[in-house]
Amino acid sequence: MAIAEKIKEWMDKSSWIRKMFEEGSALQARYGVENVFDFTLGNPDLEPPELFTKVLKQKVGEQIAGSHGYMPNAGYPETRKSVADYLSRENKVEITKDQVVMTCGAGGALNVVLKTLLNPGEEVIILVPYFVEYLFYVSNHGGCCKQVNTRDDFSLDLSAIEKAISSKTKALIINSPNNPTGRVYDEESLKNLGELLERKSDETGNTIYLISDEPYGKIIYDGIKLPSVLSSYRNSILVTSYSKELSIPGERIGFVAVNPQAQPLDELMEGMVFCNRTLGFVNAPALMQRAVNNLQGISVDVSVYQKRRDFLCNSLESFGYRFVKPEGAFYLFPQTPIDDVEFVRGLQTKNILTVPGRGFGMPGFFRIAYCVSESVIEKSLDGFREIAEKYK
Repeated sequence: MAIAEKIKEWMDKSSWIRKMFEEGSALQARYGVENVFDFTLGNPDLEPPELFTKVLKQKVGEQIAGSHGYMPNAGYPETRKSVADYLSRENKVEITKDQVVMTCGAGGALNVVLKTLLNPGEEVIILVPYFVEYLFYVSNHGGCCKQVNTRDDFSLDLSAIEKAISSKTKALIINSPNNPTGRVYDEESLKNLGELLERKSDETGNTIYLISDEPYGKIIYDGIKLPSVLSSYRNSILVTSYSKELSIPGERIGFVAVNPQAQPLDELMEGMVFCNRTLGFVNAPALMQRAVNNLQGISVDVSVYQKRRDFLCNSLESFGYRFVKPEGAFYLFPQTPIDDVEFVRGLQTKNILTVPGRGFGMPGFFRIAYCVSESVIEKSLDGFREIAEKYK
């Protein structure tokens, strides 16, 4: 076999998101883009904020010697300080630039963290439903995923998490706002989770790290505020990106921020800087680091996504679809009345592209990414209604 057996196996099990996206491209070629309603990919359709464009033009125009050269592997000190100052204000936790590593997006950040933490065979708890790449990221670095179900409303099931913790547990990954459900974990849940992990760390004699993956952290609705994981548990690690909040997923810019009370702090930071380099990232993109230095707290107009959420939810509810209304991100995760793959194939006959729930570890549901124009949503509604009637 020309390629590694593990990679071949992973490719065979690879993302349903990409699979459906590629099938959508074929439909678009046949029927025309305007007649295919693609809800597969979480690719934000809003343009970046005007301030981003203004800052980017300014940074490109600056004639500073060495501005496109290497910098410390952790990133530009001034950018890390800007991130740390913003996080300190938002989380009521004093963070310095020395606890921040700039990365190639949240995916790069997660791989840096997991490479730093994991010994072969150690376990990482992931919550169902989950972003499928977590499986691959953990396996990349010799770890094993232990899947734990959430509650019926996709909130944290602390009892199930406690039962899953063993002497091999090294970390728990949470994703809030969640992909694919849009669930935002509330402050009390995070506080109770922190107490649980503290107690289980003491019982097992091993530190359990809480990794919070927050790329949708600014896309939240109805006045809800994202609780601070850094205030909830001392051995917490925040990973995020600017992909969704600034609508720049192709630029691959994010960061890791480690709780200043995490232990052993200096060793953790040295390890992450080392892994950022040796995983081949070397450093986060220079131009984007210089840009986001001036863009802390800036985001796209979230009300646009909220309007789409409300329009889609109200419409699908009237057709009989059952779902938990998302509190953030730009995904809806309804139940299916039949096998999820069969249901998604049914929608495909109406040129509607969605993703079956088994692609997120939860059969019996499907995901709709509503980061598309309102006209796409509106034109798709007849198809959603007809398939709901067919299978009710």
